Amino acid sequence: METAFTKLVGVEHPIVQTGMGWVAGPRLVSGAAAAGALGILASATMTMEQLRAAVHEVKSRTDAPFGVNLRADAGDAAERAQLIIDEGVRVASFALAPSRELIARLKDAGVVVIPSIGARRHAEKVAAWGADAVIVQGGEGGGHTGDVATTVLLPQVVDAVDIPVIAAGGFSDGRGLVAALAYGAAGIAMGTRFLLTSDSTVPDAVKAEYLKATVKDVTVTTAVDGLPHRMLRSELVASLERAGRAKALAKAVRHAAGFKKLSGLTWAEMVRDGLAMKHGKDLSWSQVLLAANTPMLLKASMVEGRTDLGVMASGQVAGVIEDLPSCAELVTRVMAEAHAVLDRLQGLAPPQLPPLPPHPLGTLPPPG
Repeated sequence: METAFTKLVGVEHPIVQTGMGWVAGPRLVSGAAAAGALGILASATMTMEQLRAAVHEVKSRTDAPFGVNLRADAGDAAERAQLIIDEGVRVASFALAPSRELIARLKDAGVVVIPSIGARRHAEKVAAWGADAVIVQGGEGGGHTGDVATTVLLPQVVDAVDIPVIAAGGFSDGRGLVAALAYGAAGIAMGTRFLLTSDSTVPDAVKAEYLKATVKDVTVTTAVDGLPHRMLRSELVASLERAGRAKALAKAVRHAAGFKKLSGLTWAEMVRDGLAMKHGKDLSWSQVLLAANTPMLLKASMVEGRTDLGVMASGQVAGVIEDLPSCAELVTRVMAEAHAVLDRLQGLAPPQLPPLPPHPLGTLPPPG
C-alpha cells in the first residue's frame, strides 16, 4: 500500500511505531522496521553513548529504514541531531516542534524530519519551517495528550498543510488505517499497540495490566507532572491525586535526583532543560520540577515491572487490545484487515448507471 508517507521514508507499509520512553528500544524498533513499518527509537531516556549503541544495534538487526525521536527542548538536541546525521538514520521525529534551524540542518543532511503535534496551528508552523511530514496525535493517545479527538483534529490538519500527515491516537487495526486514509492521512502511528507485542521488552506483569484494562480503566491525570497525561488507572495514580502539593514536590525532588544520576546530567543542565520546558508554556516551577516524576515513574513500570511504584502511559485503545503478537504478525494483520475493508467497501459501490434520458418537459415548445 503506497502512500505519500511510504514514498517519503522508504518503508513498505503506512504504519509508524512511536518512540515511547523506556519501551521503544532496539528490539522493538528493529522488529517494527523489519516488518515494513517505521520503527522509532526513543532517545530521551538514553545518554548519548546509549543512543549510539542503540542505533548500531538496530542496524545490526535490520537494513530497513528507522527513526530516532528527540526532545527538541533538550540542551543537547543539536548534538543528538548530529549523531543521527553521522549514523545515517533515515528519520528524526520530535515530541515538540524543533527550531527552523534544526529542521534545516537535518534536511540538508538528507534526514526526514517528522514532528509530532497536537494542534492545527502547530502543524502549520512546522510545515512552514520545512518539516517533511507531521504525526497528529488526538486526545485518545497515550502519554502527554490534548483534549481534541483524533477524528476532529486529523481532518483539520490534513486541510491545513500540504505535507504527509500521519494519524495517531486510537489506532490498533486495519479498520483504523482505512479510516485514517479516508480522512486524508498518509498512514497511522501506534504506540500502545506496539507496546503490547512479543517484541516489546516491557515486563510480562505490566503487559498483563494493559491486557486486562477496559476503556474505562484509562484515565487522564495531571498528578504526575502537572500536565494532562493519559495512563492506566492504578492505586499509585490515585495516591498521587490524593497527595498534597508538598508531598508531590518532595517526591519530585527525589525523582529528579534519581534521573540526574541515571542520565548523567548536571544540576545546571537539568535547570537549563527546565527553562526550555517553561519557554512558551504557562508552567510554574513546581510543574517543571514535577516533570522529573515522569521518566522515573515510567522506568519503574516499563523496565523494572513495579506497577505498584510506576505509572503506565497508555492510549485508550488499550481497552480493546487482547493479545501479544510479534511486530511482524501485527503489521501483517493490520495490512490484511485494511485490504479486506477496502475490498468490502469497493463491493458496496453503487453500479454505474446509464445516463438518464431527457426529461419530457424538455421537449415542450417554449412558452408563447
